[in-house]
Amino acid sequence: MNCVFCEIIARQRPGDIVYEDEHVVAFRDVNPQAPVHILIVPREHIVGPSDVDGAHEQIAGHLVAVAAQVARQEGIAADGYRLVVNQGSNGGQSVFHMHVHLLGGRRMRWPPG
Repeated sequence: MNCVFCEIIARQRPGDIVYEDEHVVAFRDVNPQAPVHILIVPREHIVGPSDVDGAHEQIAGHLVAVAAQVARQEGIAADGYRLVVNQGSNGGQSVFHMHVHLLGGRRMRWPPG
């Protein structure tokens, strides 16, 4: 399996890692869409949100908790930020390893699409 996120997690590909623990790794997006754009990914290869089942509920919640922690670490928590999770091609998913986008450092617009 060729998964760029798995390669970053395994240190087979460079990544600007800002946080990691035994369950997740967070690193800066190589194509940032905001002044702060960090991806939070589970170490376990889960294709996307549609693949989250009872065995993965805890990691899904942990991704959000880590996003909040990284937002504080990056100094964007007080002013606000956006979390985005894409599912499938029509949902905007381009890397098929579940991840949460943490976007901040500017005002977010609505609608996002």
